[in-house]
Amino acid sequence: MSYSKKVLKHFKNPHNQGVIKNADAVGKVGNPTCGDVMKIYIKVKDNKIKNIKFETLGCAAAIAVSSALTDMVKGKTIEEALKVTKDKIVKDLGGLPPVKIHCSMLGVEALHEAIKNYKK
Repeated sequence: MSYSKKVLKHFKNPHNQGVIKNADAVGKVGNPTCGDVMKIYIKVKDNKIKNIKFETLGCAAAIAVSSALTDMVKGKTIEEALKVTKDKIVKDLGGLPPVKIHCSMLGVEALHEAIKNYKK
């Protein structure tokens, strides 16, 4: 199984990794099959994601997806962020091995969970 250069770059030097102490919302999802767990923290101002961070326990693909996803939605409106799909993330990363595509879905689910919790 080989990863694209961009996946390896995000894995080795992830962007936006960490915790937002007083986040407006957190989304946490996991995949019991592979054991990956993702937490996405968001800070929203004027309907825009002003800050976003993640904590991911998982494989290289899961960490790269979290990093790329946070880059993609930072500064976007809630509505724009909800339009990010797993396919957009996979394309942005230059592809993922077929057995790792589920990692991109986890990222989208964690983001949607955070936004759902924010709207409550």
